[in-house]
Amino acid sequence: MGSELGELFRITTFGESHGPGLGVVVDGCPPRLPVDEARIQAALDRRRPGQSRLVSQRKEGDRVEILSGVEDGVTLGTPIAMLVRNEDARGKDYDDIARAYRPSHADFTYDAKYGIRAVAGGGRASARETIGRVAAGAIAEQLLARWGVELVAWVDEVAGIAAAVDGDAVTRAAVDANDIRCPDPAVAAAMIERVEAARKDGDSVGGVVRAVARGVPAGWGEPVFDKLEADLARAMMSIPAVKGVENGSGFAGTRLTGSQHNDPFYRRADGRIGTRTNHSGGIQGGISNGEPITLRIAFKPTATIMRPQDTVDRDGNATVLAPRGRHDPCVLPRAVPIVEAMLALVLADHALRHAARQLF
Repeated sequence: MGSELGELFRITTFGESHGPGLGVVVDGCPPRLPVDEARIQAALDRRRPGQSRLVSQRKEGDRVEILSGVEDGVTLGTPIAMLVRNEDARGKDYDDIARAYRPSHADFTYDAKYGIRAVAGGGRASARETIGRVAAGAIAEQLLARWGVELVAWVDEVAGIAAAVDGDAVTRAAVDANDIRCPDPAVAAAMIERVEAARKDGDSVGGVVRAVARGVPAGWGEPVFDKLEADLARAMMSIPAVKGVENGSGFAGTRLTGSQHNDPFYRRADGRIGTRTNHSGGIQGGISNGEPITLRIAFKPTATIMRPQDTVDRDGNATVLAPRGRHDPCVLPRAVPIVEAMLALVLADHALRHAARQLF
C-alpha cells in the first residue's frame, strides 16, 4: 500500500533513511534485456549526497547490489531486487524530533496515520527513499532505449532565477557540467551563488526541474483515468518536496487563445505526421503523439533549515526546535536524476502496456 508504482513494469521500494539499507523490487521487466550495472551505479552516483558543497554532506557510497533477476548481465524475467546499504547514518542527530514535530515535514502526519514513525531522517518520508526509484529507473531507461527513447532533465529555475535553454538540444553532459545541473552556464553561476547564500544564512530555496523525453512513439498512454500525463503527474508528485507539475504549456497556456495554443498537424519529410508547435507537450487525449514529452516540476524550499523554529511536541506543547543534521539547502541538483527515473518508469510501463495491445 503506497510503495508500489506501475501496472506491467512494477516497482516496490523499501527501507528507511537511517535503517540498514534501502532498495527496490522490479517486477515485469521482460527477459533477455541486457542490463549494464555500471549505468545503474552512475544514476545512483548522480543522486547521492556529498557530491558538492551545494548538497547534504552525508557520506554515502550508495553502492548497488543486484540480488536477483539478473544473470550474466541479462534479465531473467523474474523479480529484480536491488539493495543499497546505509553507511553514514547518524540517528542521534534526530533525538529532538522524537518529541517535537519539524515544520513542513511528515512527522505529524505519519503519527496521525500510523501512531508510530521512524524518527531518524524521517524514515520512509525521507528523500533517501528515492534510491530505489533511481536504481529501477536506470533499468527502465535501458528498456526504453529499445524504442529509441532518450530522457534528460535539468534545473530550470532556482529561487526565481530562470535559465534560457533550448529544451530540444539539452544533453545530459551539459546538465552535469556544473554543480547545480543547469545547462545555461551563466545562469548556473547565479543559481549557485543564490544557493550558497541560503546555506550560509541557514535557510533554503526551491525551484523548478524541467524534463523532456525524446523519441516517444505515438500511441503510448491510456484514455480517461490512466492518461499518460495523469500517470506522469502522479509519479512526479510522489517525489519528496514536489508541489506542482506542468505538461506542455502548463499554466502559461491559460494566457493564450485557442488559435495560439493549438498545435497544427503536418506531414513530415519521412511521411510521419507531426505538429508544428508542441504546446501539448507531446500528449493529446492522454496518449503520446510522437512529439517530445515535456514537463516542468516545482520543488518547494527544503523543509529542514539551520535556524531555530517554533513548533509543538506530540502533546501539543509549544517548543523550539534547534537545527541539527546534514541537509540540502536546495534539493534541485539531486532531484534531476530522480525526475529522470520517474519519467523512465512511467514510460516503460506504458510502453509495455501498448505492446500488449498489438496482437494484430
